[in-house]
Amino acid sequence: MKTENAVQEKSFAFAVRIVNLYKHLAKEHRAAVLFRQILKSGTSIGANVEEALGGVSRADFASKIAIAYKETRETIYWLRLFKATGYLSQEEFDGIMSDAEELHRIITAIQLGLKRNAVHNS
Repeated sequence: MKTENAVQEKSFAFAVRIVNLYKHLAKEHRAAVLFRQILKSGTSIGANVEEALGGVSRADFASKIAIAYKETRETIYWLRLFKATGYLSQEEFDGIMSDAEELHRIITAIQLGLKRNAVHNS
């Protein structure tokens, strides 16, 4: 399968990590209701990136990227919470948080690029 771009590839790989994290946490701690929150937000990032790439207009693309941005922030929140409450070890946290922060930087850069282009085109 050929990937379209870095954000598409990284958001999919991140979703796979989130699904595996969810399976691990649900098995080890039995707090599935809480863990479903990170499953939803962490997999929604890639889904919204895919929708953005298939957007029918620039506004549609920007809207879906904005949602991906918010979902990334929410996922980072859940990761921090799970680390602070002992559900994630420092090692588990460091690896997946690094990926989340990288994805956040990429999506933020896309949003800033869209905003700069909108200013220049108006």
